[in-house]
Amino acid sequence: MKPQQLIRLAFTAALIWGSTVARAEEITVSAAASLTNAFKEVAQSYESRYPGSKVSLNFGASGALLQQMAKGAQVDVFASADQETMDSAVKQNLVAPMDRKDFVRNTLVVVVPSDSKLLLTKLDDLTQAGVQKVAIGVPASVPVGRYTQHALEAAKLWPAVQAKAINTQNVRQSLDYVARGEVDAGFVYSTDAATMKDKVRVAFMVPLDVPISYPIARTSGSTHAEEAKRFVDYVLSSVGQVILDKHGFQKP
Repeated sequence: MKPQQLIRLAFTAALIWGSTVARAEEITVSAAASLTNAFKEVAQSYESRYPGSKVSLNFGASGALLQQMAKGAQVDVFASADQETMDSAVKQNLVAPMDRKDFVRNTLVVVVPSDSKLLLTKLDDLTQAGVQKVAIGVPASVPVGRYTQHALEAAKLWPAVQAKAINTQNVRQSLDYVARGEVDAGFVYSTDAATMKDKVRVAFMVPLDVPISYPIARTSGSTHAEEAKRFVDYVLSSVGQVILDKHGFQKP
């Protein structure tokens, strides 16, 4: 083989190796706790679709995830359970406005332990004497808590129910409290309730005059911008939407 051919062959091999390394770069996705089950499946599907790719998932309350990013945590993709938190991310230049996309919706429900004898059909029922503890996410940092406060204030019931509140750090903690019978009722998303059908039951759906809309975005500080964009696109794709639908999420 001629020297020129060897050089071209080596150059081609280097390009292939370099592209393989790029594809193998790990991205970190910080997502709302309510997306836990769905995003685990989405990430698995994504990694199968793009061999060599790696998605590291970080779940928590949207507000807490935003604080982590603001303090310098390396995150490539951010998925929030509300618009307010993503608005804050944009204001802090953690996300570019043109990069945010709404990808699913959800509904707010009140759940009780599966063996509960309480008859709850509406928000006003939470004020009855038999209801002593209600799991509510901290409104300041947990979107489900903000939606809860909004609904209760609209019904003029916030002070009465807040007095019974057991504050939680994310929606999954509220769900766990109800599942273990540590509270009489709790506010969660319908998608969360569906993950524990054997331990909790939905008492009623909570009326809201604002949509529970989830935005997703590649972060401004992503060190793997193209890979991050590809993951966001995958979540928005028909394949990603089918997975999210299977977990109970509604189309945006």
